[in-house]
Amino acid sequence: MKDNMEQVFRLEGQSALITGGGTGLGFGMARCFVAAGARVVLVGRRQAELKKACDALGEQAVALVGDVTQLEKARSLVDEAERLAGPITILVNNAGVHLKKPAVDTSDAEFANVLQTHLFGAFALTREAGSRMIERRSGCVLFTASMASFMGLPQIVAYSAAKSSYLGVVRTLATEWGPHGVRVNAIAPGWIASEMLDKALSGDPERKAKILGRTPLARFGEPEDIGWAAVYLCSPAAKFVTGVILPVDGGALDSF
Repeated sequence: MKDNMEQVFRLEGQSALITGGGTGLGFGMARCFVAAGARVVLVGRRQAELKKACDALGEQAVALVGDVTQLEKARSLVDEAERLAGPITILVNNAGVHLKKPAVDTSDAEFANVLQTHLFGAFALTREAGSRMIERRSGCVLFTASMASFMGLPQIVAYSAAKSSYLGVVRTLATEWGPHGVRVNAIAPGWIASEMLDKALSGDPERKAKILGRTPLARFGEPEDIGWAAVYLCSPAAKFVTGVILPVDGGALDSF
């Protein structure tokens, strides 16, 4: 039983394509995937960041420069990823952009740009990788959702629209692709410690205290908290889990 328990959380023989994998949550997930035995293909637009990440992860990681907003290149991106790492058995849609702006000042172009990355880019890549998983009758797709998928947060209308749309995409694909052996889930991170969060809260102790006051565990999460949740959802341990949006937020959603 002990040996089996350890093995069901392992990812040996799996190849994961992670968009936005060079930094932040993407890198945190990549690090946990590698620790669990998977090979990872990190996709992003900045070659220097990808190389730095791969150097840190070791020989189980390879870099692939690509832009998910170039929808017409989704097929060639997956082709190249599979050339580098073999059949992609796990796809993690993590690439994203953020826009903080009052709704009345958000232009059509700005709104569309956010959706192009989060929604259209993720769907194009999922459709391409997913079709191959369906043929093999095996695979996992994971989306990085957000607390904004569930709650109203001011000045991020485009981001909220994009992240909320994941809920429908995940549930629809889970029902459509489940009979073909492909599972589709999402993680909704809470406030996770990062350089971006440090910058956002720098000089604003009241906002930091407010966030922590709404988080029952009274601390920020770490990238590995998201990474290990991702490993679980893509591992044999979760072989009967699909269509789930898993909050990893220290209980923050429950306190609103």
